[in-house]
Amino acid sequence: MTRAQRTEDRPVTTLDDRASAWSPRTARERFRQGLAGPTAGVAAGHTQANLIAVPADWAYDMLLFCQRNPKPCPVLDVTDAGSPATVLAEGADLRTDLPRYRVWQDGELVAEPTDARPYWRGDLVAFLIGCSFTFEWALSRAGVPIRHVEQGRNVPMYVTGRPCRPAGRLRGPMVVSMRPVPPERLGAAIRESSLLPAVHGGPVHCGDPAGLGIADLDRPEFGDPVVLEDGDIPVFWACGVTPQAAVMASRPPFAITHAPGQMFLTDARDEQYRLVGVD
Repeated sequence: MTRAQRTEDRPVTTLDDRASAWSPRTARERFRQGLAGPTAGVAAGHTQANLIAVPADWAYDMLLFCQRNPKPCPVLDVTDAGSPATVLAEGADLRTDLPRYRVWQDGELVAEPTDARPYWRGDLVAFLIGCSFTFEWALSRAGVPIRHVEQGRNVPMYVTGRPCRPAGRLRGPMVVSMRPVPPERLGAAIRESSLLPAVHGGPVHCGDPAGLGIADLDRPEFGDPVVLEDGDIPVFWACGVTPQAAVMASRPPFAITHAPGQMFLTDARDEQYRLVGVD
């Protein structure tokens, strides 16, 4: 039996509505104990982050890739090689404190554990990248419905036909997340998310998904399809799963990432990343 086929040791349960009231520390403790599932709405008001860890000899390429593609890859923190710690969450362990991970070898997915310690290496440099779940509080406050939360689903994510700007050995397409927005709330959705550029900012596209090379909204590459209400406009934001698309396209020898939609909960407050002086 390969590591990809092996059943993981830790029990897996699912999230419930009470998770919105958890502190980030409580959420991380629950994930460390084996809780898994999409984190939209968990520890409401606290910043969530995507994770990708690559060998140190690939770290400059990753940093350059993020710098050249800031919309899908806004960097919040970069760790020292081998360190599972981050300044974004005191006492947290990036190897255990996410709901679920993905392990990659030569661009192929080989495991999806809830505990990354057996796979962690001393040469890994971890990047924490802003997540659009962070601005959902602002959308809700402005009256924008969050359909995937309402429907109890993971946010749908799509690989687009838009290539990212290459960096060293890394290349790949941009990935986007989609949220249906009623037309009367579209301006609010654009305004509120644009005030949070550190977590992807405003949308990259609104309307016909064909404009991004997306053929079928009911078949996202990651996450779950969501039901659009009458009149809803599909709105697309750059997504922090983009580095995983780059891993698949560029085939580095090894990488560890979060499972799409299952994020790292930081201690930072969402408001810390909102542009000031604009209201």
